[in-house]
Amino acid sequence: MSWATTERPRTSFSSCCASPETDGSDRLNAMTETHQLVDEIARLNALERRIVDQFIHRKGVAPDSTDAPLSFGDRVADRVTAFGGSWTFISFTIVAITVWMLINASMAKPFDVYPYILLNLVLACMTVLQAPLIMMSQNRQTARDRLDAQHDYEVNTKAELEIAAVQAKLDEIRNGEWIELMRAQQEQLALLTELVSRRPAAEN
Repeated sequence: MSWATTERPRTSFSSCCASPETDGSDRLNAMTETHQLVDEIARLNALERRIVDQFIHRKGVAPDSTDAPLSFGDRVADRVTAFGGSWTFISFTIVAITVWMLINASMAKPFDVYPYILLNLVLACMTVLQAPLIMMSQNRQTARDRLDAQHDYEVNTKAELEIAAVQAKLDEIRNGEWIELMRAQQEQLALLTELVSRRPAAEN
């Protein structure tokens, strides 16, 4: 009697798994998940869609383009910025101004008398020319930092997608093993039930 009660849930479970209603509900759930996925993709921006496309088609992230060859003006701007922001430039400027003033103070007829109007003009012209070059270099560095940040974002996002795909694959493998284990358990229960049903007949 006890084995008969154990047989009923097993039969009910098998028939439930094989019923068309369950297959229809599975298809409905799959369609719902597909529509939700399409809606989520539609809300992505251009960068995120490109990352998803690279992930789906197994494409590598685009290489960093910040190492592109620089023009002559860009190289000059970088050199001026590097030299203008160093102690060497400060020391050179102080020495030049001091020598300028000493030469004019020691001459009988100085070419730039106090208050050194010509020196102020030279310094002003140097500042006017140096400031745009420094801004050009800083703007290009800002653009390079922006590209680096975008590249890092693409790499990190794709890595998250890869990790999620690996986790989903592991879950799929685990679920498959669980289904196989349940199937083996059902077969063992069926064999055990068959043996128990044959035992009274053998005793008789």
